[in-house]
Amino acid sequence: MEGRRVAVGWAARDPAGVLSPYSFTLRDMGPGDVMLRVLYCGLDHTDVHQMRNEIHMTIYPLVPGHEVVGEVMEAGKDVEGRFKVGDIVGVGCIVGSCGECICCKSNREQYCSKMVFTYNGIDVDGQPTRGGFASTMIVHHKFVVHIPKKLAPEQAAPLLCAGVTAYSPLKHFCGEEKGLKGGVLGLGGVGHVGVLIAKAMGHHVTVISSSNKKREEALEHLGADAYIVSNDAREMDGAVGSLDFILDTIPAVHSINSYLSLLKPDGKLLIVGVAPQDLQVSTTALILGRKTIAGSFIGSIADTQEVLNFWEEKELKSMIETVKMDYVNKAVERMEKNDVRYRFVLDVHGSDLS
Repeated sequence: MEGRRVAVGWAARDPAGVLSPYSFTLRDMGPGDVMLRVLYCGLDHTDVHQMRNEIHMTIYPLVPGHEVVGEVMEAGKDVEGRFKVGDIVGVGCIVGSCGECICCKSNREQYCSKMVFTYNGIDVDGQPTRGGFASTMIVHHKFVVHIPKKLAPEQAAPLLCAGVTAYSPLKHFCGEEKGLKGGVLGLGGVGHVGVLIAKAMGHHVTVISSSNKKREEALEHLGADAYIVSNDAREMDGAVGSLDFILDTIPAVHSINSYLSLLKPDGKLLIVGVAPQDLQVSTTALILGRKTIAGSFIGSIADTQEVLNFWEEKELKSMIETVKMDYVNKAVERMEKNDVRYRFVLDVHGSDLS
């Protein structure tokens, strides 16, 4: 225990989910670890689900945050050549896995049955993991990625969950093919980067949203090719059988049957949003057209590095609102009302965390 350091973060103490200052002890540094000073951290719907125990797995006190950008303060002896003090790096949704299973050995560690979540998991010392809503983190270097030099750190934060969540299934299910007609269902944190990524991959992109409020932004600012209001029967009917794939980013319970009708034969509905309850599907809508429903969970560490490099190469820019930590509870309220374009990023290092 001697020499352990104390970090200051913001934590939820109960299912009310209200965050407030919280001090905790960091685990000991191992030879393969890096210690980072947290600079920025994104806020997403999964954070809120966990803060309120809506997935029924929360360990309180809970320090959320899994879109973490930080600066390396210290590196273990086994990290030499990979990271050095002063590097700007990122940490996404997981910070550990078994390293031995078929998923780990094939760069799919996000599907390892023993993966460790960045927060609300169990760390190597047996204590709960704490996320990026805190001053400092210690993470094994295998779960740390480089932030490209031309990419602003606050811009990088949403890519560590939202970005790779969109990038990984688009790469896996669409491959190198270009010119597909795709839909992005839901225009929030994941959806808006999904539009940018799918367009940069060379696809025709239709945004599907519940209202007209975001039409201009989708078409003019994000570069979408078309926009459908899902509550408008005429618009939905006009798009039946028109899409090769739909990236479903909605993090809430919703009916998917009407969206299956928008797919061409052999079309794919790619579900990436984490809903707190099960979705219902019509088997008739599924089998008439040999359609596929597939799920995808974030992406691998390799995928995460890829999407960061892709973002820099394509000179993409997400739409974010940067706020201080003492605004985080208000940010949660606004996010639930869809009152953000399109991702809150917490300026952790620039905040008074005490």
